[in-house]
Amino acid sequence: MELGLLRLATLLYLAATLVALVGIAVRQELPRRLLPRLLLGGLGVHAAAIIIRSVAGGHIAVTTFAEALSFLAALLVAIFLAVQARRPLVALGAVVSPLAFGLVLAAYAAYSGARPLPPVLDSAWLPVHVVLATLGDAVFALAFSASLLYLVQERRLKTHRGRGLLRHLPSLETLDRVNYACLVWGLILLTLGIVSGIMWAHEVWGRSWSTDPKLVFSLLTWAVYVVLLQGRMTAGWRGRWAATLTIAGFAVIVLSLVSVNMLALGNHGKAF
Repeated sequence: MELGLLRLATLLYLAATLVALVGIAVRQELPRRLLPRLLLGGLGVHAAAIIIRSVAGGHIAVTTFAEALSFLAALLVAIFLAVQARRPLVALGAVVSPLAFGLVLAAYAAYSGARPLPPVLDSAWLPVHVVLATLGDAVFALAFSASLLYLVQERRLKTHRGRGLLRHLPSLETLDRVNYACLVWGLILLTLGIVSGIMWAHEVWGRSWSTDPKLVFSLLTWAVYVVLLQGRMTAGWRGRWAATLTIAGFAVIVLSLVSVNMLALGNHGKAF
C-alpha cells in the first residue's frame, strides 16, 4: 500500500517540478496556483505512506536509508509550503521540487519491507532526535535552494541577460533574506538535534559518540554555519560569499547522509 502511495508522490513531485520550471519561464498565474496544489497533494499521499509504514513497523519510519530519504523529502516539501504560504516563490519551488522528487525516487529504489526496531533505537529519544535533526537538514536544503538561485541570478545580472527562460527569478535581496532566515532556523534545529543525540547516547552507552562519523559530520556542518552566521553579523558576509558557504555546508550534509548510511559507518550506519 505505502509503495503505491510513494509512487504517486513521486509523480506529483515530478509534475510540480515541471510546473515550477514553467513558472519561472513565463509570468502567468496558472503555474503559481498549480505548484502549491501539486506539492500539497504529493505531501498528502507521501505522509500517508510514511504513516502506514510507521504503523506497520510499530515505530516512526526513519530507521533505514530509504526511510530517512523519504522523511527528509516530506519535511522539505512541508517547510517550503509553509514559506510559500507567506511569500510565494515559484522559482524556489523549481529547486525544491526536483530535490523532493530525487529523494523520493531514491527512497523508492531502495525500498525494502518494514523491519523490527533494533533494541538500541527503542527509546523515546528516537522521534525527538530524528525529527529535530531531519528538520534541520530540510531547512538547510531550503537555504541551499535559495543560495543556488542567488548565484544563478547574480550571474544573469552581471552578464546583463535580462531576458531568457530565467528572467522571472526573485531579486537577490529576497533570496539573501530567505537564505539568512533558513540558516538561523536550521542552526537552531541542528544544535537541538546534536544535543538530543548526545543525551540519548549518554543514556544508552554512557558516552556521547565522540568519534562517531555522523557526529563528526554534524559538528563540521554546525561549525560551517556558525562561522557563516557570525560572518554575516560581524563582517557583513552576504551575497555570493554567503551563498557559496551555504552550499558548501549543505554538501557536508549530503556527504554525511550518503557515506554514513551507504558504508554503515559508526553507530548511525549500523543501527539506522
